[in-house]
Amino acid sequence: MQAPHIPVLLKEVLESFSDVRDGYFVDCTLGYAGHSFHMLAHCPHLKHIGIDRDDEALAFSKERLEPYTKRSTLYKGTFATVLPTLKEAPVVALLADFGVSSLQLDKKERGFSFESSTLDMRMDSTASLSAYEVVNTYPQEKLEYIFDVYGEIRSFKKLAAAVIETRSKAPIGSAKELSEIAKQVIPPGGKIHPATLMFQAIRIEVNNELGEIEGLLDAIEAKHYAQEVVSLITFHSLEDRLVKERFKKWSMECICDPHAVRCTCGKNHALGKVLTRKPITASKEELKSNPRSRSAKLRSFRFK
Repeated sequence: MQAPHIPVLLKEVLESFSDVRDGYFVDCTLGYAGHSFHMLAHCPHLKHIGIDRDDEALAFSKERLEPYTKRSTLYKGTFATVLPTLKEAPVVALLADFGVSSLQLDKKERGFSFESSTLDMRMDSTASLSAYEVVNTYPQEKLEYIFDVYGEIRSFKKLAAAVIETRSKAPIGSAKELSEIAKQVIPPGGKIHPATLMFQAIRIEVNNELGEIEGLLDAIEAKHYAQEVVSLITFHSLEDRLVKERFKKWSMECICDPHAVRCTCGKNHALGKVLTRKPITASKEELKSNPRSRSAKLRSFRFK
């Protein structure tokens, strides 16, 4: 059974876990089991845990991973809430791919696509907040904040005002209509669609994506195992900054006040070491076969 999308940085992910010992591999963003399938095939000594909040993805992955049923367990929920509750041990490898799957992007009924006739963007279709509520009910100040902080859009005030003006005449009911508003405000440039950052900002708000990443990092920090390798794939600067800063914190030997005259902490507080001096990005070959990998960055950390 073939996955409906291409797992990003697959070769690099497999390499990051090449020397892990026996135990559990946790795929915090199971999706359509692209990474998990290959990890199970390449690492017969590992047991597998897959986490996802998307019912459709879980159903597909259960079928795709059927050859590995005895070694694989799937859980529904957000990784930030499921990970702290896991009883399986030891976890020796943990992966999270924070990108939206190609199937979610391409299925117009999910409301992620610029051409979609719906306005949804929920990774969990049972969640209460959707893009429709954000776009049609949030006050202008809150929309400005989302577009500015989550989308890093220069013309965030103008874009929020355009949304408010449009919805004052009639509710904005589709992603396609929303993308047209972005086209009127944001000039086209390069390969990126004018609505890309706007959709990113709304999707982050709908799914609490940055809060979930913070929660995952907190859970890993509180429950890490010896020699555990953590590999995290980000797709924009907000995500990458969270991961980079947390890895930096985990690798710090000294925790004294930076203004202190001398170290008094003993310089033995590092939880482990960063395995990737610089983030790993897609090869030229991968970029040709999967253009969506162009923004992907992989960072890895090994606990002591």
